[in-house]
Amino acid sequence: MWKLWPDALTVLNDESARRSLERYFAVMQDEKPAKFMIAKKLSAEFEESESTQQLWQKHEALLKEFCHIEKETEDTPRAFEKVKTPERSYLDLKIEIAKRILSCCNFCARRCGVDRLEREKGYCKCSSAITVSTIFEHMGEEPELVPSGTIFTLGCTMRCKHCQNYTISQWLENGKKYHPAGLARMVEHLRINGCRNVNLVGGEPTPWLKQWLETFKHVNVNIPVVWNSNSYYSPETARLLAGFVDVYLLDFKYGPRDCAERISDAPNYWETCTYNHLEAKKHGELIIRVLVLPNHLECCAKPIINWIADSLGRETRVNIMFQYRPKWHSFEVPELGRRLTHEETERAIQIAKQAELTNFIT
Repeated sequence: MWKLWPDALTVLNDESARRSLERYFAVMQDEKPAKFMIAKKLSAEFEESESTQQLWQKHEALLKEFCHIEKETEDTPRAFEKVKTPERSYLDLKIEIAKRILSCCNFCARRCGVDRLEREKGYCKCSSAITVSTIFEHMGEEPELVPSGTIFTLGCTMRCKHCQNYTISQWLENGKKYHPAGLARMVEHLRINGCRNVNLVGGEPTPWLKQWLETFKHVNVNIPVVWNSNSYYSPETARLLAGFVDVYLLDFKYGPRDCAERISDAPNYWETCTYNHLEAKKHGELIIRVLVLPNHLECCAKPIINWIADSLGRETRVNIMFQYRPKWHSFEVPELGRRLTHEETERAIQIAKQAELTNFIT
């Protein structure tokens, strides 16, 4: 059995962390149901013959009902357990919509439009069967998440030249294909082994959203879902995540200049990323990761941190990360060929303090 780091224990009494992640802590301690469990109990009436537009209309109407039921579980969490599972649920509706997206894929901001049901592959190189690199209890995440039941899937929607998981994101590993029911058993195993959450990561989880929704149809334990993403996903994906994800663990990689396109081949990253952070704030709880890059404090770190403070609130949980090291193709970008200096780390902390962020960690 693993041993918890001291920070993973002391965070349980951290008032700032508990305020910004109040519901997560309650689900983690089995005091409230995870969102996917509520979605499975919410009845949805729909037919495969209906148009996708009609399904979206029903989805949005049910989201309002979902929010109402979620609020009810705040007051009477035990009563929820007695609710009968319907023949078709809100989660089933999400799966049907996601299946249709898969036939003309637009899960990410690139909107490739390939038919992945017919095994066509777009930018992310993902097909139809979810492919996993590793599944394990991660002890190196944010303290409130540790031990985190991480599931690393292959493929990614960006091409970060400094990617630390490039063997996973770029399919340099073979991985293992899973059926949803089998993957659900792995999720349950992580929870039974004491993990505080299941952490959907990669690579990038976005291309596999349909398969993840199917997986949680088969999960029968209460566990918070953490969506660990680069934030480069489409509005359709954001809509499907609402009422499914408990904690949005989102990267905020670049500022509004051309850095995202130059380093990660991600045009319109700022617009996409800010939109998805705002949606995450509406529909779940949020932890934001800001990886500070060498010589990118004024163009990226500063506008990111200021935007978070102004648009999401100064109590937003933010992890300002100084772990950057040159890797993969980072030497193709002149300023990324070195690690951060002491002055750069101090400057990033100064920026966070000047923005009056009250709940950031490093």
